[in-house]
Amino acid sequence: MSAVTTTTTAPVVTEAPRAARRKRRSLAPGRRLPATRLIGPLVLLALWAAASAAGQLDPNAIPAPWTVVETGAHLWTDGTLTTDVLTSLQRAASGFAIGLTAGVVLALVSGLSRTGEALIDGTVNLNRAIPTLGLIPLFILWLGIGETFKIAIIAIVVYIPIYLNTHAALSGIDSRFVELAEVQGLSRLRFVRQIVVPGALPGFFVGLRLGVTGSWLGLVVLEQINATSGLGYMMFQAQNYGQSDVILVGLVVYGIFGLASDSAVRLIERRVLSWRRTLSS
Repeated sequence: MSAVTTTTTAPVVTEAPRAARRKRRSLAPGRRLPATRLIGPLVLLALWAAASAAGQLDPNAIPAPWTVVETGAHLWTDGTLTTDVLTSLQRAASGFAIGLTAGVVLALVSGLSRTGEALIDGTVNLNRAIPTLGLIPLFILWLGIGETFKIAIIAIVVYIPIYLNTHAALSGIDSRFVELAEVQGLSRLRFVRQIVVPGALPGFFVGLRLGVTGSWLGLVVLEQINATSGLGYMMFQAQNYGQSDVILVGLVVYGIFGLASDSAVRLIERRVLSWRRTLSS
């Protein structure tokens, strides 16, 4: 009788690939931390204060931060800074409102109509190629040297980036969405509301941020031309008397307004475009 030998083979356990066991590394920037945009300005302020305290900066050319704060408090107390700030805000708001309206209307007409694009787009790009501040002498001849030409120049500075970015966003809408709207039989109004507006909003907000910044950049120049009040006028007068601390007060106020307005636009953008999944969100 022959003996039957049976051999049992132990199950082979294959080790899982190391890459599979390793935790997947995220390529996204990471979670957004609150108030991170203030870190850069605060570091710059700390370096300024440290250099001033160490005597590395000439106080006549670049006063210390505490000197600027003291000068700003004095100007605010005697009412000078308050009047100049209100005047500058009024000019910037008037020019910005006109530029915003013109930029959006022109972008819609040009982006939704071939005839409108033929009439508007080339003209706006020609205007963009001409330095806006170079139009000041011509606008003074046309509108006089009062407030009207200042508001008109600010409006031009604002409407150009709003038009360009909104028009680019409109042109970038996927044609398949247009075909889908046609198949669904959407009216022109519903097409604009449901397809055009959501597709153009990201570009519009980019242009809006550039327009807000541009309004402040144009204002600081315009307020030094035949003005009797405003932050630019205050800085121009301080230049004549060698008051560098007053000039820095004006620059700080401009910077605060610019940062605050840009942050407000960013906040509105995040709320309006909360449906998008992007790296910044």
